[in-house]
Amino acid sequence: MDLSFKEKALRAISRLRSEHKEVLLVHHDDADGISSSALIKVALEREWFKVKTLCLERLYPQVLRNLHKDRRAILYVDIGSPHANLISEYNGGRNLTVILDHHNPSPTEDLSIFDLNLEYSGLKGETDFSSSTCCYLFAKELDERNFDLSYLALVGSLEIPGKPSSLTLQVQNEALEKNVIRKRGGSFVSTKLGLGISQIFSSLQILGSVGYYKGGPEVGIELCLYGQTSEVKKTVKALEVERKKANKKLIANLYKERLRQSEHVQYFDSGEAFKGMGTKVIGTFCSFLSYQARLINSSKYILGFMDVPQQVPGWGSLEERFVKASMRVPRDMQSSIMQHLMPSAVDLLQRSTREIGGVADGHDFAASCTFPIEYKAELVGRIEKAIQELRRPKG
Repeated sequence: MDLSFKEKALRAISRLRSEHKEVLLVHHDDADGISSSALIKVALEREWFKVKTLCLERLYPQVLRNLHKDRRAILYVDIGSPHANLISEYNGGRNLTVILDHHNPSPTEDLSIFDLNLEYSGLKGETDFSSSTCCYLFAKELDERNFDLSYLALVGSLEIPGKPSSLTLQVQNEALEKNVIRKRGGSFVSTKLGLGISQIFSSLQILGSVGYYKGGPEVGIELCLYGQTSEVKKTVKALEVERKKANKKLIANLYKERLRQSEHVQYFDSGEAFKGMGTKVIGTFCSFLSYQARLINSSKYILGFMDVPQQVPGWGSLEERFVKASMRVPRDMQSSIMQHLMPSAVDLLQRSTREIGGVADGHDFAASCTFPIEYKAELVGRIEKAIQELRRPKG
């Protein structure tokens, strides 16, 4: 954490304390988003704020417009940084807005918006920190005694590949030193809950995505704070079986029909395979697909489509119909992106959906977007055009 993060956090906290008693906490639906929400919820309630949570898969313009029409404080966790300008547009300077995120940010000069993304401090959200890390640092600026929430920061950080490093390693060492976590074999356990950090992470990934339309994110927050009851365990198991059946059916279908191909993209439509589940599952499936060497072309982007249900749990119904597209970069392609010879996944989706009312965010090797359903047949062509515009020729 550098000085700029600390200064911005303290300014945001000062305004929160002096101007607001209630906070709307908007969070993403994966393990990082749910653990981040649980962490910030507790930290704010300890300060006597009244906190309402809302889990969103995507920041749809219609939802943003509605959320920002009333005067109140809004915190976005694990969602928001790539859309800071859009948030600013709908906020109109009315509401104090704090963003705690690790997705590639889009800078805004709006003084009512505090984007505390640590990428502004020179760190990389894909490798160095998670949203839960940002949330933990913010919570400690609220009160140093919030160190007892460090186990939740470590839950969210498990989405970062590889061994803990950078800020994640610092948080892990602090949690061990203060007995917030303890070692058990080769893993770590929350001292408070008696649950493995990786066990919590895995449960949240299922509750938030597969169970998005069945109250899963709310159950996930309860799990983070109070542990895993027999009922929660039963729910997670049932949702996991449901997802495995869908994955098995879809992968068998893809082996039979193969992925469709353009010059740089291999793509498929999930159809009804994930009906009733949150759209996060299409991204998880694309990640799984990226390791299926016998099925994919390791030199092309992977793109999966899933129709978006119009109902947004806890908010209402979308007027338009949308499609979600998730993109993953096979391991063999990643060096080309790191060398800037090929565009990143997030740059491609942002460029190709901007003119059709799409909303895209993510990282270099994993990104997603939603866009109006009438442009579904056009997206691959738009991506190919964006590749030609963005790629750097060899030599």
